Amino acid sequence: MTNLTTEAQAEASEAPTVIEAAPLAPQALPVGEPLAWPVVDRNGALLLDAGSVLVGEAERDFLFQHFAPHRGDVARPEAAPLSAAATGNAGDPATTTRDMHLTIGALMGLRPQMGASGAPMHPCRLIGFAPNEALFVTTPYVDGRPIAITPGENVEIVAIASQAVYRFVCTLHALSQSPLDYLVLSKPANIRRLRERRSIRVRAQFPVRYGIGEQGAGFDGVALARGISALGLSVSAAWALGKVGERLRVAFQLRSGEDATAIETSAIIRNVQTETGDPGLATLGLELDRLTPAEQMAMKVYVFDRQDDVLYWTGSMR
Repeated sequence: MTNLTTEAQAEASEAPTVIEAAPLAPQALPVGEPLAWPVVDRNGALLLDAGSVLVGEAERDFLFQHFAPHRGDVARPEAAPLSAAATGNAGDPATTTRDMHLTIGALMGLRPQMGASGAPMHPCRLIGFAPNEALFVTTPYVDGRPIAITPGENVEIVAIASQAVYRFVCTLHALSQSPLDYLVLSKPANIRRLRERRSIRVRAQFPVRYGIGEQGAGFDGVALARGISALGLSVSAAWALGKVGERLRVAFQLRSGEDATAIETSAIIRNVQTETGDPGLATLGLELDRLTPAEQMAMKVYVFDRQDDVLYWTGSMR
């Protein structure tokens, strides 16, 4: 996962800070001409890169209907981060390590608890248990190096079990390099059951930049995410972006609490539907089949953090 906090601060320091940008009017975005500057939403989320071309008035109307376009090269007031669904701070005292039914090889996300605000979860896997319920997990790597952590530190963990997803806290007891890099963690504490692990889809509303075709540089436009599952997206667009089976390039940012993860990958179009009442608008079901382990974890955490926005618990994005 990529933590965007430092990058965002760097970009902000390079941007002009003379005035705060007002929302753009539709006339400020020319149709059929490369944009001279990037366009962002009210919260700073990138909608269109500089040089992007709006192919028609319908695409421009869609942009202003669903977003609040601002110039991306002018300073804006800082937006408060999105909040995750409240799950409570105290663990369930009735839940034990055995109750979680974790299995060897279970996918987990780990981050140091100290300074966790704005920090990403790093993927690792469970490789063993001790009789005292201590856990052995593979060492997460960050930018090709083992995560910077020392014995005695507490870590937060999200674990994907067979029937549910759990969040808990452990203390790092030791680091080992033989026969492989792994961490020895204490018995889990403050265990919270987040969600039943089924094929769930939750409501979403964030910009998704898209590029036509699997190959190419940059992005051609912006769509609006309507729903998200652990493996895909449902998006609304100003027009049908392709046919079933074709691929798009997509880029978007996920926030869980103060964690921000940028995802840039390709997607298969699994279905295309024309929206009732406006044949120009389309809803597409996209399958993201080339996610990295870190991106998969970001998708799962985002979905499981939003129990109040569930659209359905069974079925799939396809």
